[in-house]
Amino acid sequence: MTKFMDYLISPYPLRIITLPIDASKLKLQSLTILNVGHLPGRISFRHQAKFSKWAFIYLAGGGGSYQADNGPVQRVESGSLLFLRPGVIYNYGPDQGGYWDEYYFTFEGSRIDEWLGSWLTNVDSAKHTGHEDAAQLNRIERIFMLMESGLPDNIDRAALLLETLLFDFMLKAQAPAETSKTQQVIDIMDDLGDSLFQPFDAKAIAKRHHISISTLRRVVSEYTGYPLNAYINRLKIAEAKNIILNTDNSVKEIADSLGYKDVFYFSRLFKKYVGVSPHNYRNTMQR
Repeated sequence: MTKFMDYLISPYPLRIITLPIDASKLKLQSLTILNVGHLPGRISFRHQAKFSKWAFIYLAGGGGSYQADNGPVQRVESGSLLFLRPGVIYNYGPDQGGYWDEYYFTFEGSRIDEWLGSWLTNVDSAKHTGHEDAAQLNRIERIFMLMESGLPDNIDRAALLLETLLFDFMLKAQAPAETSKTQQVIDIMDDLGDSLFQPFDAKAIAKRHHISISTLRRVVSEYTGYPLNAYINRLKIAEAKNIILNTDNSVKEIADSLGYKDVFYFSRLFKKYVGVSPHNYRNTMQR
């Protein structure tokens, strides 16, 4: 991932990833991510900016203003979604003396016309998706990682994930009052799924969703039928099986990648849920 400093834009390092391969190598031709970027602490304001490709910006912090084609100046804040479409003149950025934290995505493809014909509406109006969402930020970071890999299949996955991300943003923007208990459960379960490759921290997840640990346990138990720790271990062991069958990584490397610092504890868990040790599972399945 390219990181560089540009003090006219931000006092912090910028992260920029441009499509690292020829687009003809991609299987998904209807949607291509051209570049993604993270501009933390952005201080620069753009005047009379015009673009040749579609893009959207998600604000993860700060605030400012956004104006499309000399339309009304709109106030934006953390959790806002802004679109930049080809041929339109934009004025946008943080207030003078202020900042915002910006993630941006530039993309092209016939899929965009499908969106515009159904769920992507009123694109010159800033969308307010609520406050910073940990699950959405995890998806954004996953898109960055997939793009950075340079592998065609991963870049296709990034495009599909971007479509899902944008669709969910629009649902929240169009019906914020409907972010009910059901949506909260979906957000929590997404967050748990995104926590596979790190030590499990129930306290941090509960804090991100503004609930107690006891509520987190209850939600997971009601939704999955399993206690919280058992559910997390099942997710991790399922991913471990996939890694064992598709890589040559050692059991210790797999345990470490899934947040288990004790390889013997990991092996005991694996045998508990799978019935055989990781070594035996690999030997049996790869015959």
